[in-house]
Amino acid sequence: MANKKCIGSKFDDFLEEEGLLQESEAIAIKRVIAYALEQKMATDKMSVNRLAKELATSRTAISRILDPENTSITLNTIEKVAKYLGKRVTISFA
Repeated sequence: MANKKCIGSKFDDFLEEEGLLQESEAIAIKRVIAYALEQKMATDKMSVNRLAKELATSRTAISRILDPENTSITLNTIEKVAKYLGKRVTISFA
């Protein structure tokens, strides 16, 4: 089969042209955070109530963190979740 060149632009270019790139990236990051937290909670057999106590927050806040579509999460909350997951937060501007 012969190599075919891509025709058109990259999907990221399309999203940027439509004004959706930043929102899409935010949702993708939030989904990764929610999924990792759900996996860790399952492994540790941790309830939402117990996690809320451990992170010194409310059940409602934990529910927002676990909602992959809700991108409103503070840096402080991301840091708490990262620490719980044994991770560090690194932010870069590109």
